[in-house]
Amino acid sequence: MTQTSPLRRILLALALGAALPLSASAATPELLNVSYDVARELYKEINPAFIAQYKKQTGTTVEIKQSHGGSSKQARAVADGLEASVVTMNQANDIDMLADRGLVVKDWARKFPNNAAPYYSTMVYLVRKGNPKQIRNWDDLARPGVQVIIPNPKTAGNGRYTYLAAWGSAIKKGGNEAAARDLVGRIFKNVPILDAGGRAATTTFTQRQIGDVLVTFENEVSMVRAEFGDNFEVVYPTVSILAESPVAVVDKVVDRRNLRKPATAYLNFLYSPAGQEIGAKHFMRVRSDAVMKKYAANYKPIQLFTVDELFGGWRNAQKRHFDDGGEFDKIYQAK
Repeated sequence: MTQTSPLRRILLALALGAALPLSASAATPELLNVSYDVARELYKEINPAFIAQYKKQTGTTVEIKQSHGGSSKQARAVADGLEASVVTMNQANDIDMLADRGLVVKDWARKFPNNAAPYYSTMVYLVRKGNPKQIRNWDDLARPGVQVIIPNPKTAGNGRYTYLAAWGSAIKKGGNEAAARDLVGRIFKNVPILDAGGRAATTTFTQRQIGDVLVTFENEVSMVRAEFGDNFEVVYPTVSILAESPVAVVDKVVDRRNLRKPATAYLNFLYSPAGQEIGAKHFMRVRSDAVMKKYAANYKPIQLFTVDELFGGWRNAQKRHFDDGGEFDKIYQAK
């Protein structure tokens, strides 16, 4: 019997493999949603709901993978090659950076309603049961002896929003830029550790038992309160910042991988009645008036200001406050 050489066997196997039809799984579109860390549970519920609806509407089954971390860290990963189909961030400047790199179209904020932000939140406080340090407002975070847990504004969107909320609170009280800088400086002197992301900061406060107050998104503290019950209380300051959660298709990736249709449908789903309902169940403030009314008990009225109103937009805020050598670096280095 003639022996078949090892090379011949390999070539024959490759030829037979090439002749076989693609498996169903190989043909299944796969989306990667790169998002910020405290949105993890939200998208765990969004994904199967969208998959079922898309299958019903198109007959196509899609798979969705999630990647979560500090918002700016996630955006940099996408810029460095992480092949996101969509990004669902918590601040516009992270998506602007991707647009500057040519990964996302320049007018991404016009591709979906409400500046491409289907949900928004704000910054509030989580304190320990009984609020032993009597923390009520931004000035209280600057008092001696109060430990404040805030994630790093250089890597985390909620750290950045917290910084801007504190700065803006001083301006809203009639203070000037010097007063705002002084307040933020005194608050960050009370920060014992800068975690890279919001979920890590939550773990530091709730599980490691470090700090007197955690400042983070309303939806995050509400979920902690729901999970841990009477161990913690939520405190609303008199004024805070409107924190939008913008989304975008990563055009360069979806066009190369022929994923534009499911990627666009996925982000549109966030605005649908089902998507808005899921957002509200996760304590996000949604765009649907009907859904907001249904979940009104989840949302305490609060005076909100925007990044555009007090900081001239995200690009200006980023350049002045968070770029290397900016206000935050100066404040933290003087800590």
